[in-house]
Amino acid sequence: MPDKVDLWALSDLATPWCLRVAVTLDVAGHLARGVTQIGDLAREAGCDAESLARVLRRLVDKGVFEEPAEGEFALNEASRALVGPGPVRGNLDLDGWGGRVAGVWSGLLSTVRTGRPSYQEVFGRPYWEDLDADPGLSASYDAQMSNGGRDVPDPAALVGDGWADVHHVVDVGGGAGAMLAQTLQAHPHVRGTLVDLPRTVARSAEIFAAAGVADRVTVSGQSFFDPLPRGADVYLLTRLLLDWPDEEAAALLARCAEAAAPHGRVVVDGGVSPGGAPPRGGLMVMMLTGGRTRNLDQFAALAAKAGLAVTASGDAPSGRYIVECRPA
Repeated sequence: MPDKVDLWALSDLATPWCLRVAVTLDVAGHLARGVTQIGDLAREAGCDAESLARVLRRLVDKGVFEEPAEGEFALNEASRALVGPGPVRGNLDLDGWGGRVAGVWSGLLSTVRTGRPSYQEVFGRPYWEDLDADPGLSASYDAQMSNGGRDVPDPAALVGDGWADVHHVVDVGGGAGAMLAQTLQAHPHVRGTLVDLPRTVARSAEIFAAAGVADRVTVSGQSFFDPLPRGADVYLLTRLLLDWPDEEAAALLARCAEAAAPHGRVVVDGGVSPGGAPPRGGLMVMMLTGGRTRNLDQFAALAAKAGLAVTASGDAPSGRYIVECRPA
């Protein structure tokens, strides 16, 4: 623990919002294309030159961008990460899903006072309904999940990397299929099934084709709260359970137990921490959906309600903490 905590630095909102505005206006992209004078930058970005300059100077002072001459801006090592598409830009762009994530922080006080997600209070609709109602927002969300929002795909996501006896894996809530594609690339003897909402799995064909695994994949466009494809060896949930409160998480695990019976495994990759220590993090899902992270003891109790018993837990070869269950 530091001897002295700088409360002003911890409470600074100016820099995070300036960074998001610069990303949303694609300042780094304009600079990369050779537009460096503040007047030209403002015209390209469609904004006020003086206001943009003040925002950029704040970021220059914090080590993002440079101002080699008055009114002339340039990229530096930090700002080059903001050029082109990718998870960094996706998280910071106020015009997409990243904007929703940033804006929902204004509802933290309400969530703490009530114990309920504040997303609807801030944006007018519950989180999942909002994604369904706004095609642009849902596309932004799906792209962010594919670009790393569910962490780096982990094709070895079993305790001990025990894939030898796995022939069929169902990726539950697997988005547009980035995780499943890499898993099938790493294990050529395995076939896969992708389960997610129809609007999401519709984006998977290009990903599977590019990975060269399209002939080993089937796609099921559905809610994962409905009955899942039965009889697979592994049902993989990657950073999925933490999106849901206990009641919905137990229902999802029950669907997995039902489909995996009698010999399949349910593998949870992300959202569970070892042992019984109080879990940390999960503030964002608390506000978005009422979801939560869980320690192993909490997860085991939840799994038991769903008809599952924890059979293994530990670090995958990637270092990520994995929990494996079987129908009780």
